[in-house]
Order: sequence, then structure tokens, then C-alpha cells
Amino acid sequence: MISHATLFMLILMGIAIVAKNQSLLVAVLFLLVVKWVGLGDKLFPLLQQKGLNIGVTVITIAVLTPIVTGDIGFKHLAEAAKSSYAWIALGSGVLVALIAANGIDLLQNDPHITVALVIGTIFAVAVLNGVAVGPLIGAGVAYLTMKAVTFFMNLGG
Repeated sequence: MISHATLFMLILMGIAIVAKNQSLLVAVLFLLVVKWVGLGDKLFPLLQQKGLNIGVTVITIAVLTPIVTGDIGFKHLAEAAKSSYAWIALGSGVLVALIAANGIDLLQNDPHITVALVIGTIFAVAVLNGVAVGPLIGAGVAYLTMKAVTFFMNLGG
């Protein structure tokens, strides 16, 4: 008999295939293989506790790679300082990082939010031609939206 968890993952895998979402497909396959080979009891707690930090580290490595390869250097930094669009991008980077920080807390404290974010991301990618940017910024935006709703609800009494 197939477990509810496995069925859920297989449904997500089907959605990933239909939506052509390679990241989700790889994640689902990885987790299912870990479960099926019996490593889940040891690896899943680690992934739940440290997974987001590991993911952020991998993304940071990807962002810093052009610096270490020499594709981006001080010359580019000096040129960017002269561009108003670069200053907008700098501010946007700061804002997104701060929003995503709240997303980490939300994902760790409300795991059911992760499912909703994944489904929303898959929908946007599959139907609206969106780009999967990951659950952190989505969780951060959700966090800010929930705080705004709470704030306005409390104003009413």
C-alpha cells in the first residue's frame, strides 16, 4: 500500500513534469529516493533543520561565482555606482533579502505554508509563464501580507 506522503510526492512529481519545473522534479525525486533507500530517518531531520540554510548557501555561491571567475570586478562596481538603475537594483536586492529573511521564519514555523507556496509557484510557472524564484521570497511576501492583514483587521476593532 502506498502512503499518503508518497502519494502526495508522486502528485507533486506529476505536476513538476507537466509544469516542466526541473527544480521541483529533482527535489521530489531526491526525497523519494532517500525515503525508499531507508536514509530518511537520518537525513530528513537534518534537511528540516538545516535545509534552508544549505539552500541559501548554494544560492550565495552561485551569485558570487562571477566575482571569483573575474567576470565581475571592481570596474563593474565603479560603473554600477554611476547608474541610477544600479542603485535601484541595489535597493531592490536589500529589500528582497529583508523580505526573504521573514520568509525563513515563516517556513520554519508554519510548514503548511510551504505546500501552498509550492502549489502557487507551480501554478504561476505552468499557467502564467512565471519563473520559479523559490519559496523564500514567496514566504517573505506572504509574511508581509499576513502582517498587513492582521494590522488592518486590528484597526477595525
